[in-house]
Amino acid sequence: MVSASSPSLDVATPERVSLSLPVAGIGYRCLAWLIDATLLFFFWVSAYFVLSLLVSDMVGLFRGLSGLMRTLLVVGVFATQWMYWTLAEVFFNGQTLGKRLVGIRVVRADGSPVGVYESAVRNLLRAVDFLPLLYATGCISMLFTQQHRRLGDLVAGTLLVREERFDLDKYTASAQASAVPVAGTHGQGRLSSEDVELILAFLERAPWLLPEARLRLGTRMVERFGGLAEGERAAVLASPESIEGFLRARAQAVH
Repeated sequence: MVSASSPSLDVATPERVSLSLPVAGIGYRCLAWLIDATLLFFFWVSAYFVLSLLVSDMVGLFRGLSGLMRTLLVVGVFATQWMYWTLAEVFFNGQTLGKRLVGIRVVRADGSPVGVYESAVRNLLRAVDFLPLLYATGCISMLFTQQHRRLGDLVAGTLLVREERFDLDKYTASAQASAVPVAGTHGQGRLSSEDVELILAFLERAPWLLPEARLRLGTRMVERFGGLAEGERAAVLASPESIEGFLRARAQAVH
């Protein structure tokens, strides 16, 4: 359910916890685009400067190209920009440099991370959203859709959400304050309702944390609630995925 006054995306975590993600408005999106466009502009200026050192008459070279070669050159410029947005969103969890600086990211309509197909489609349709000038079509689409989606987002099934800032000290302080030995098989005692709530809150927010904070807090959670032998502990702490899988199993074990 999306509120008309404050657009958001409601998703459910595997623990059946409702998570509301604020949707990025047109202002956030325009600022992120300006940063990325500036980055691409300086890239092309630098490329032109390098080529001018190799070719004395760049204008004459362009005029000497056939119509087909000029078309291929324009397509190549567009393809380079398309690859920048697509590859950045796929490999950096829905963020380009501009989106990261502004604090927004692309996700699927169900809140899951964007994939290659979705990112490729939404960025391919930038050419349509740009028409007739300065993203006029895209801006009109964002103004008249509840979740501020341009045509590329509507076709690809994506939208942009804002990253919320979480109080990381809450998790660290809570884990340290209750860091007392627990009894049971392999040291795994029954968790209290407060412990389960803390674990679920961390798992709910983990995908939106920086990788370093995500790993650090997950490790402290395992040390507090795990009660593992040294060999088991090393296996669990091997990756954020194994850490969160273990914590999810611990939380679900009490139900």
